[in-house]
Amino acid sequence: MRRLLPLISSHPGGRSAMTCRYRCGNACFHEVPNTSDNAYAGDIIAGALSRRSMLRAGAVVTVASAVGATALGQAPGAEAAPLDASSAAAARGSGHHHHGRRAARGLRFTPVPPNTADAVTVPPGYRQQVVLRWGEPILRGAPAFDPDRQTARAQAGQFGYNNDYLTLLDLPGERGRQVMVANHEYTNEELMFAGYDPENPTREQVEIAWAAHGLSVVVVDEERRGGALTPVTRHRLNRRITATTPFRVTGPAAGSRLLRTSADPKGTTVLGTLNNCAGGTTPWGTVLSGEENFNQYFGNADAVTDPETTARLARYGITDAVSERKWERFDRRFDLGREPNEANRFGYVIELDPYDPDSVPRKRTALGRFKHEAAQPRLTRDGRPVVYMGDDERFDYFYKFVSNKRMMRGHSRAAREHNLTLLDEGALYVARLTGDSPASEIDGSGKLPRDGEFDGSGEWIKLAEGDTSYVPGMTAEEVYVFTRLAADKMGATKMDRPEDVEPSPRTGRVYIALTNNKERGLAGKAPADEANPRNENKHGQVLELTERRNDPTAERFAWRLFLVCGDPEDPGTYYAGFPKDKVSPISCPDNITFDAYGNLWLSTDGNALGSHDGLFGVADHGRNEGEVRQFLTVPAGAETCGPVVQEKRVLVCVQHPGEVDGATVENPASAWPDGPGKIVRPSVVCVWRADGGAIGV
Repeated sequence: MRRLLPLISSHPGGRSAMTCRYRCGNACFHEVPNTSDNAYAGDIIAGALSRRSMLRAGAVVTVASAVGATALGQAPGAEAAPLDASSAAAARGSGHHHHGRRAARGLRFTPVPPNTADAVTVPPGYRQQVVLRWGEPILRGAPAFDPDRQTARAQAGQFGYNNDYLTLLDLPGERGRQVMVANHEYTNEELMFAGYDPENPTREQVEIAWAAHGLSVVVVDEERRGGALTPVTRHRLNRRITATTPFRVTGPAAGSRLLRTSADPKGTTVLGTLNNCAGGTTPWGTVLSGEENFNQYFGNADAVTDPETTARLARYGITDAVSERKWERFDRRFDLGREPNEANRFGYVIELDPYDPDSVPRKRTALGRFKHEAAQPRLTRDGRPVVYMGDDERFDYFYKFVSNKRMMRGHSRAAREHNLTLLDEGALYVARLTGDSPASEIDGSGKLPRDGEFDGSGEWIKLAEGDTSYVPGMTAEEVYVFTRLAADKMGATKMDRPEDVEPSPRTGRVYIALTNNKERGLAGKAPADEANPRNENKHGQVLELTERRNDPTAERFAWRLFLVCGDPEDPGTYYAGFPKDKVSPISCPDNITFDAYGNLWLSTDGNALGSHDGLFGVADHGRNEGEVRQFLTVPAGAETCGPVVQEKRVLVCVQHPGEVDGATVENPASAWPDGPGKIVRPSVVCVWRADGGAIGV
């Protein structure tokens, strides 16, 4: 008989040790790969581009209202247990009015209080459904999911595991349908296979895991009167991309000696994509996805004898003799002693055309190689795409790419072929930030400096363009393949885990989710600075960047911290100047999206306040700027990913539910989504208003 494990973590912060083990190869227990001595954002005081906002003043009228939530899918006997301290803060700010005014348009719902329910918990008046679960068939001929009889062949036609990024695209010519694309970050074999032995995986288990990685393309039907979505199985556009799907390498590093292997002596074709995290949707109708913690899949790094190669591998966190999943036992490409270049073929932004099921997906080397969290483009005034990207590692950097080519409008074959070259030619930059307050005012506690904001100026440092390197001692192809090392040399600013980076479609301002960094300020590590103002930062912050003249090609920008996350009662938190007794507590921001009203929506990963992770709407302009309101929470052990906010529905990916230390198939830590006795399954969830109205109005 299966029993639910208690939600106990032996790991620092909000994540379980199991999550860190399978998702990022225990990065927190390894030495930080960035050992450079780059200057930090408090070294120079420069205010020429400082962007300040006036502190709000005036009387505050507290209007409290009842906090309610609808929790579906929770296990029998489970309670939607609010947490005393933080739920009290949520209750104070849970009504539709603050300062005698309504919540921002798009955020007018009763916030969900922090809780530990084993369920997806949504506001009163909202409904939800599980759209698609791990293992459900999406391709013609794929069998129904059977957890006791899994095969690699079946999984290759079924929805993959641990869905992260999610997007919905229009489907011209098929009214009432959309194309849903989800990526699949990683596998947790202990929660997939009964009796799994991590020291001795079988070939079938390994091949199932290969097939469970990658991306899924699925057409969905829209319910006419409600918000539900129904997968259209066996649609001609449905597709699975896996760890063995051929990819074309494009851009300036294609064919480089650094990318050649015994199986691919030309260095232009790679099998598969690994650890896809967040992504982006392009104006020309393709989907981007970032390869993140690819380092953990490779073993036998100790067999590499060349010192330069060893140093390059170490900068990407590749140091282990044996990988977690032991894939090197079954495919030589994961054995660095035999194929030392194979790791260089992962860590890119990939591009997929969801409207052409026969197209070959591409790895875009011009966008650099690092632990890509996401890649969301915006267009310049003359139609060239600019892509913003974060490198999700403690003390690493954020980047942008500016294309040299203009997008062609329309859906002709010529336009589509041209637009599939837009991300191959352009300039790659990394960010350097400068604070405008004296270093003495940044004490590591999160206390605001005298000017009332954490803010300053910055510059985009050019690393390479085409075949030209701007990094001394490095060729252009070395810059594209070892981008972290290039950014080290150019003095980029060390940040607190830059994850999703998204430009606002309304204002053009760019938002960077800095999830956390518990090593900030420790002995031998970078100290707090104005952009990363707290030592041992466990809650994270959100940075807002405004490029000069709102021009995405500009090489100068102003910045400020929009949110400094954590318990609102903590004086070291900041909510864009909004009264902190009127916000939902938020910790560890990860993925970002925007709604039609310009509000910022944030999902969290590793909430360090004791509640389950969730999705939050935040007003980013107007009188309500900084007002944070929690829309949902996810089940035990889960992370909230891939938010999509449409007019009448919100979708999230519920990633790694039940991923709690000690959990297995036999002893689960969650009963979601199908109840006790059923295997726990990562899934896509859709939420809509019961009356069919628009979200949050």
